[in-house]
Amino acid sequence: MNQEERRHYLIDVLQAERTAQGIAPVPIPPDAPSQRSLLRALMNVRPPAPVDADVLAIQDAYLNERLRERGGTVDAASLPPVDAADSARSRIALWRGDITLLAADAIVNAANGQLLGCFVPGHHCIDNAIHTFAGMQLRLACAELMQKQGHEEPAGRVKVTPAFNLPSALVFHTVGPIVRDGAPTARDRALLASCYRSCLEEATARHLNTLALCCISTGLFGFPQREAARIAIETVADHLTRRDSNLKVIFDVFLDADKCIYQELLCGAR
Repeated sequence: MNQEERRHYLIDVLQAERTAQGIAPVPIPPDAPSQRSLLRALMNVRPPAPVDADVLAIQDAYLNERLRERGGTVDAASLPPVDAADSARSRIALWRGDITLLAADAIVNAANGQLLGCFVPGHHCIDNAIHTFAGMQLRLACAELMQKQGHEEPAGRVKVTPAFNLPSALVFHTVGPIVRDGAPTARDRALLASCYRSCLEEATARHLNTLALCCISTGLFGFPQREAARIAIETVADHLTRRDSNLKVIFDVFLDADKCIYQELLCGAR
């Protein structure tokens, strides 16, 4: 089965599930990019229901090939440090790119309280991207965690799942604070620091070598970018100095504005 056949097969399976629920199927567009978008949308809205093993095998083959089509993996361990002469910053890297391409021991997902991923079709948030390219297994794993917990995930903690079809080994899911009117309170700041600290402590407890962090609580969650970056950097530097002499941390940013902020705060404008 080639990639086009896999894509059509998965679309047909997901559409058939929706038809059984009384939802009319969407016409399959003729071109590959539109088909990929449709498949992503169908995966995004699929609830955490059991999936046949044969379907998952085809999905896994599809996502493995999509990883290659999207440029392949980036080795987190090989990314250059921001300051080789500084003890803590020699184990901090800054990388602008798609976190779903990063081969690290763990990547951090800025999750919501349901911890089930983003159900908005094709949304460009990190939660949507991670669930899309990890595959349907990730939502199932998160649903199992939440069922055992019995309540929404509070801000400032961490939950761990396998990464499934992502090049990383694990996904650390953390819920950041939602900031109203762009004015974080002292509690918001403490919760954001707790998000980073919880992920760092989990990485250290698991003896991980590389951890990729995202910009938690910025964007739709409303935390000002510069202040969020300052909290992230201070929390990471403190942990690497006092708690873990082995861990390498990658600040993964997606926007050029975030990269400029981190560059300035980490090592001065370049």
